[in-house]
Amino acid sequence: MDAAEHDLLEETLRKTMTGACGPALDSALADLGWAQMLAEEPAAVPLVFRLLGESGTHASVLNDVLLHAADRPLGGTLPLPYAGGQWVEWGRGTVVYGGGLDAGLPLRRVSAGAAVAAPAGRLAVGWWLLGTGRAMLGLARRHVLDREQFGRPLASFQALRHRLAETYVALEGAEAALGAARDDTGALLAKAAAGQAALTAARHCQQALGGLGFTAEHALHRHVRRALVLDGLLGSARELTREAGALLLHQGRAPRLVDL
Repeated sequence: MDAAEHDLLEETLRKTMTGACGPALDSALADLGWAQMLAEEPAAVPLVFRLLGESGTHASVLNDVLLHAADRPLGGTLPLPYAGGQWVEWGRGTVVYGGGLDAGLPLRRVSAGAAVAAPAGRLAVGWWLLGTGRAMLGLARRHVLDREQFGRPLASFQALRHRLAETYVALEGAEAALGAARDDTGALLAKAAAGQAALTAARHCQQALGGLGFTAEHALHRHVRRALVLDGLLGSARELTREAGALLLHQGRAPRLVDL
């Protein structure tokens, strides 16, 4: 896929995700050749999952990423490890489990399942978290540029500028980690970085928007809930950081993650 084809696919996916969610989006992605993209275009997974985060929509494509990595037929579901030693299932079709932190997602708790191909899934969820973080940063940026306090734009206040700058740096670092991941350890650290960046975005952007960010009329609260749920999927940032530390202690060395 060259640059022009990538841009065209991104534009098409953005338009598709604007008007579809859940089963409707699953169907739309299938019509766009999702199965073929998953098998033949490595750049498709980061693009699709990043745009899921930016648009605030959802689809059951994480199941497909894990099934493809395990050389199993697409279209099914499988138990997914979740933070705190829990396991969940991402339902397909018209299944709506509801409840939980984000009632808009078709997630339900299930009994412990077999091991899954976590690296591919962690990278996919990491890109989703990155897109969610960027969506929150975009909302906060527009708010501080448009609103005034004491006769000055909110963007002129140093405290808010520092919070949003820290968010931007965290998201850029997470994107670099996701792009550089080439093995299991890289995927583990990239997912941890993306989860931490999204949580940083949620905290700082909520402060920038104040009470408005809690209201049902504003989109921020939906992205915050989504970030909290996705962080726990396939291991939270806190758990993965501890896992990485234990791995380093066991190996007695720090692997080279990026060739400079």
